[in-house]
Amino acid sequence: GCRIGECLGLRWEDLDFDNRMISVNHCIVYYQEEESGKSVMKVSKPKTDAGIRTIPMLDVVKDAFEMEREEQEETGFNDQVIDGMTGFIFQNRYGDVPNPQAVNHTIKRIISNYNAEEVLNAKKEKREPLIIPDFSCHHLRHTFATRLCEAETNLKVVQSVMGHRNIETTMDIYAEATDKKKRESFQDLADKLDNIF
Repeated sequence: GCRIGECLGLRWEDLDFDNRMISVNHCIVYYQEEESGKSVMKVSKPKTDAGIRTIPMLDVVKDAFEMEREEQEETGFNDQVIDGMTGFIFQNRYGDVPNPQAVNHTIKRIISNYNAEEVLNAKKEKREPLIIPDFSCHHLRHTFATRLCEAETNLKVVQSVMGHRNIETTMDIYAEATDKKKRESFQDLADKLDNIF
């Protein structure tokens, strides 16, 4: 559920495996300098003050980080220095922190390759292809927020995890949750009210 810059900015020291928490306290920004015209990576504060937060680490996330750490123990850790910070978790094939655009381009390339192969397979198998729509890292964040809203009715918890400055942003996402989940929530409320009266 992190913003892409927050995720790419994570360092090993931001992970607390014992307490299963992730500290989001900075992000990576990638932009073109006016003077030189050169694209550079910088460390920045999160988008909002609410962006500075701790996020519980799901088991699947913990497992993924542990696998990544084991791999880097064999292949080498990211030793890039950005604004005096080191120990970044994510790295590209050159050992540097990937820029956010590269991550989105990779997602688009995977989608394109899958869809092209799926069209061919569907044609051979005389069926309709199952096409993956275009999406980006931001769509993944939004999907996470929606699923979190479906699982958690306390919007302040959702707001805190997502790092939203305004509760209205969280409420907008919550309002977009599926009709099925809305019906389930109201059925739960009806059951609780029945038990009271």
